[in-house]
Amino acid sequence: METIGLIAGDGQFPILFAEGVKKDGLRVVAVGLKDITNPILNDYVDKLHWIRVGQLGGLIKALKSEKIKKVVMAGKVPKTLMFTKIRPDMRAVSLYIKLKDMKDDSILLGIVSELEKEGIMVEEPTMYLSYLLAEKGVITKKRPTKDEMKDIEFGFAIAKEMGRLDIGQTVVVKDRAVLAVEAIEGTDEAIRRGGALGRGGVVVVKAAKPKQDMRFDAPVVGLNTIKTLKEVKAKALAVEAGKTILIEKEEMLRMANKEGLSIIGI
Repeated sequence: METIGLIAGDGQFPILFAEGVKKDGLRVVAVGLKDITNPILNDYVDKLHWIRVGQLGGLIKALKSEKIKKVVMAGKVPKTLMFTKIRPDMRAVSLYIKLKDMKDDSILLGIVSELEKEGIMVEEPTMYLSYLLAEKGVITKKRPTKDEMKDIEFGFAIAKEMGRLDIGQTVVVKDRAVLAVEAIEGTDEAIRRGGALGRGGVVVVKAAKPKQDMRFDAPVVGLNTIKTLKEVKAKALAVEAGKTILIEKEEMLRMANKEGLSIIGI
């Protein structure tokens, strides 16, 4: 039986990935991050190793001990941990010294390079679960209004530029004004910040980077995103079709339809 490695971060995505590929007959060995990865993942994989954030050498050791040749990354790792709980081992310190900056792409491409040096190839999770990618068009009962579509088009261009600069993937817009741009705080906090400034009626746009490496850090939205949009009384959510992963899609749509929220893939 073929084995796939799973580097698991926060949220439901690692669980959905493990559940999905096991249905296809693959064996899944995961490496979870202490205090980040949901321990329930253990119920969905064949084996689960634990490391702390920053233990690159520990990650490689765990994967090689299981003779893993292919691995995927699934789940978010809050970047704010860089300033709080990270405990880099010697392999990680060696990598950080070589990085030109601490942008997401720089760090993750560095990790990918280190894994590949050890004969471990990093693959796109959507190669196995392509059905999770957002499709083009409106997926909710409510369609965006003409004014909301103007905000979506305006916000999409801004989101792409922010992605090109590797700052963040999400922007919050109202009346063609940018209220918030996602940075290190993450999507939900950016939405809360922009929503508070807009006092309701905002539009949220999430897009991939222009040269998005789908092996890591692809845009993801899920039920928690919808809960945050509800909290700030947002009107519409636009995501990039074919690049954005939708987690818990049925529950997302159920809540969005109940709240009169529009969701569109563009």
